[in-house]
Amino acid sequence: MRKVVFGLAAASVVVLLAILPVAAHHELAAKFDMNKKVQLSGIVTSVDWANPHVHIFLNVKDASGSLNNWAVELESPVDLQHGGWKRDSIKPGDSLKIEGSPARDGSKQVWGGVTGGGSVAMADGKKVFTGANPLPPSAARLPAAPAAAAWHWPDGTPRLGPPQGQTGYWAKPSQYMLMQTGANVQTSMDGLLKNPADADKVAPFQPWARDLFKYRQANFLKDDPLFLSCLPTGGPRQFQTPYGVQFVEDRERKRIFVLVGGGDHNWRLIYLDGREQRGQQRGDLDNPLYYGRAVGKWDGPTLTIDTIGFNERFWFSNGGLPHTDHLHLIEKISRPDFYTLKYEVTIDDPGAYTANWTSSWTMQWIPGEELPIYYCQDNRQ
Repeated sequence: MRKVVFGLAAASVVVLLAILPVAAHHELAAKFDMNKKVQLSGIVTSVDWANPHVHIFLNVKDASGSLNNWAVELESPVDLQHGGWKRDSIKPGDSLKIEGSPARDGSKQVWGGVTGGGSVAMADGKKVFTGANPLPPSAARLPAAPAAAAWHWPDGTPRLGPPQGQTGYWAKPSQYMLMQTGANVQTSMDGLLKNPADADKVAPFQPWARDLFKYRQANFLKDDPLFLSCLPTGGPRQFQTPYGVQFVEDRERKRIFVLVGGGDHNWRLIYLDGREQRGQQRGDLDNPLYYGRAVGKWDGPTLTIDTIGFNERFWFSNGGLPHTDHLHLIEKISRPDFYTLKYEVTIDDPGAYTANWTSSWTMQWIPGEELPIYYCQDNRQ
């Protein structure tokens, strides 16, 4: 396990140890009161440039003149690096002025990220960490698309990955939470409803599932197993992470690997060899999985995937929509043009919903890039 040296006084180390075990990525409102602001001035003691969030630790004098070590939480290193910042943009000994949202539990923690309305400034007023983006700058400078032949296989089906000899991945989903077609509900990137009254519009819930969804929303998604325990992003959620997905098509063995950029950097398999939709006798027979068991086939330019065999330990969408072990997904993936991936899904789960329902969104091709180096806990568990 990676050792982290903070160089703080003993009292400060106690503060750090209290913070690190709950360092998994989280919906901001679950940990911080985004409706309040606090201001701090102090001297940097350490910078922890690590996933899932960067932390600045600084000594701040209270009204009695005593020093207290505060933790200022920022976006991930991936987001900050895409904004042009580096781990040495500030250093121990720098004097900073912070404005941010305080921790709900009253601990000496502040959200100072620009995405939540916070700011970090040097003593002379110069602001740092003013830009943060899950996408690299190249995502906004798309070159001309190559000829269709370059991104199609010889049989005419579209490549889900890059043209031969190139790199790239899919990100920037047009929708960050699973919701039924026509719902038109606004959410945060983590699936928190902008208007809690919209909950009933999201899906045709069974009463218990609706109540559980509303409870998770009211608690700011703090019970999300991805946030708490870095569990996999099974189901449609893998196509909703800000760090995207990458397809590796193994044509010889008739299978596709879907590599997930966010969460725990996991992957799933889609089999195209016509096998039965069941587990293997020497492995996972009758064992429900996070990603289920997926069999697929190409219908012209569309990959249709039938998946069953899910467990109930994960959230299959941002925002906390419930599911049961009866969950059955029909996913359709197509590439109508070089820079667009279309994802469509039909949800069949009579344990949680009163009827089958559908949802769809698009993702953008990020050329010339590999999946971001992001891991949920950075080997801290």
